[in-house]
Amino acid sequence: MRPARLAVVLVAHGSKDPRAAISTRALAEAVAGAHPEWEVHESYLDHAGPRPLDVLAWLSAAGHRRAVLVPLLLTAAYHGRVDVPAVATAARTAGLRIDVEIADILGPVSTPLVDGLIRRLPEGDFDALVLAAAGTRNAAARATVADAAAALGRRLGVPCEVAYASAAPPTAAVAVSALRAAGASRVGMAAYFLAPGLLYDVAVESALSAGAVAIAPPLGDAPELVRLVTARVGSALSRRLVAA
Repeated sequence: MRPARLAVVLVAHGSKDPRAAISTRALAEAVAGAHPEWEVHESYLDHAGPRPLDVLAWLSAAGHRRAVLVPLLLTAAYHGRVDVPAVATAARTAGLRIDVEIADILGPVSTPLVDGLIRRLPEGDFDALVLAAAGTRNAAARATVADAAAALGRRLGVPCEVAYASAAPPTAAVAVSALRAAGASRVGMAAYFLAPGLLYDVAVESALSAGAVAIAPPLGDAPELVRLVTARVGSALSRRLVAA
């Protein structure tokens, strides 16, 4: 008998830092808790395991005939454009008897995403914010981070500047310093990160070195992310019905 439950595979980038896998597992558990009708698994493109293709192979062997891959990514950079679609291609090449749909990434900016960023901000009065992200050389992806910073600033009524931990300027220290030079006295750092890791730590250290007064943790298993995953799965299934 075919399993009735839809298989949902969360696909994270992966990190050598064990905190990242713990955070991703927590999100998978939160999604599973919100949707007991789904078979939810986490997977990783690099460093940690299991790999997405291995999860799909297990699901196929268990009798599942369809799965939705949800990229746990906030920008449409290389991993979202190339690596995740390659998993679906590899599943077909391997002859897995499972139909694979690819959901959209969790970004760019949306009301749930901004709500999640605000949820993670420590309590306190800020007169400016830095939105720190991992960083990318892709200009279009950076533009989506800038959009998120603008939306966050509008919601809170304060200036909000972008900063990156790698690949692109400015650093969090430079962004914090610029806001302080413009007259801000209490600059906080919001985190455009899904999970902790080396680049998050780089951003935190950089922001604190320039006088940031508070640091937000990564989005992790925020309820808003669970709602975003739900929406992405629903959209992927709707596209399938339209195509059919």
